[in-house]
Amino acid sequence: MDINTTKLLKQGTIKMSKNLIELRNLTKRYNDMTAVDSINLTIKENEFVTLLGPSGCGKTTTLRMIGGFEDPDEGEILFEGKLLNNVPAYKRNVNTVFQRYALFTHMNVYENVAFGLRVKKVSNSEIDRRVKRMLKMVDLEGFEKRNVDSLSGGQQQRVAIARALVNEPKVLLLDEPLGALDLKLRKEMQIELLDMQRSVGITFIYVTHDQEEALTMSDTVVVMNKGVIQQIGTPQDIYNEPINRFVADFIGESNIIEGVMLEDYKVSFDGLVLDCVDKGFAPNEPVDIVIRPEDIRIVVNPDEGMIKGTVTSVVFKGVHYEMIIESDTREYLVQRTMMFPEGSVVGMNVQPADIQVMKRGDMPCSVEEEEE
Repeated sequence: MDINTTKLLKQGTIKMSKNLIELRNLTKRYNDMTAVDSINLTIKENEFVTLLGPSGCGKTTTLRMIGGFEDPDEGEILFEGKLLNNVPAYKRNVNTVFQRYALFTHMNVYENVAFGLRVKKVSNSEIDRRVKRMLKMVDLEGFEKRNVDSLSGGQQQRVAIARALVNEPKVLLLDEPLGALDLKLRKEMQIELLDMQRSVGITFIYVTHDQEEALTMSDTVVVMNKGVIQQIGTPQDIYNEPINRFVADFIGESNIIEGVMLEDYKVSFDGLVLDCVDKGFAPNEPVDIVIRPEDIRIVVNPDEGMIKGTVTSVVFKGVHYEMIIESDTREYLVQRTMMFPEGSVVGMNVQPADIQVMKRGDMPCSVEEEEE
């Protein structure tokens, strides 16, 4: 995971201001299944918030309740301090971009973007001004008369975003809008979406199961599982300081190890006693330890390493090699730019700041590939 890219993208992000949306004990059930379980979340004006988690975690249901497409069974949705629960979707100052875009194939690009304004009976001159401004913003000038079926996936997505933004909502909801695009275009559109959000200066609430999208674009990431919020934080916090085993396992790749927190700043695992930077645990408390693959240093002389192991697998990943190194007690996943061939006996070292200690938790269920 390229965290440096995330840091560069986050430079110059719009400063946060007042609270815009508040979810209070929000709950949604379908028969005997609880899709969203009493969540609390505050979203600020001009913030780019991503709801992140596996299929079935409740993120899309949460988005649909904010948009007015689903009614909560319990809890409150507040918009600028006013209760939104009983306000119909068309009266909420939000617009939604769906994964399948839902463009009108019998209309050209111009009429697709103008549709919402025509419903509101906006004057033709104002429609023309706002549609042309939006098409310029999404780099589709000159496409006004094109049929939407003739456009590429990325161009169709831009039309869908322009159609949503032309109504000047305070909030744009995006439900996995990049899911149908190929990898290269998806990465390009991540940057474009972030630029658009900065340009228009409105709140984006984005749903995805793609951790890289979340880390690349967001001011705030909300990690969900089984209808419950697991952690809320900046991309850097979520990646570098996961709060529990589920977050550590879902965000990026991790070595997750059971250990014991002997005392403040001192942790033990696999017969080792190592310095760390964590505190606030009970003496001898069982804990889970996260060591990211890119944080393990390899030394050629095994005797110079804290841990000795044998390289059992090497895979080239483009920017680094991914290696499995087997010690006497476990396999470690290691990512380095230098390759050590299979069969090499090496030493491994890790710095105190790269040992993340968490409260002991259950291992998450496997991510199921089914619709929410």
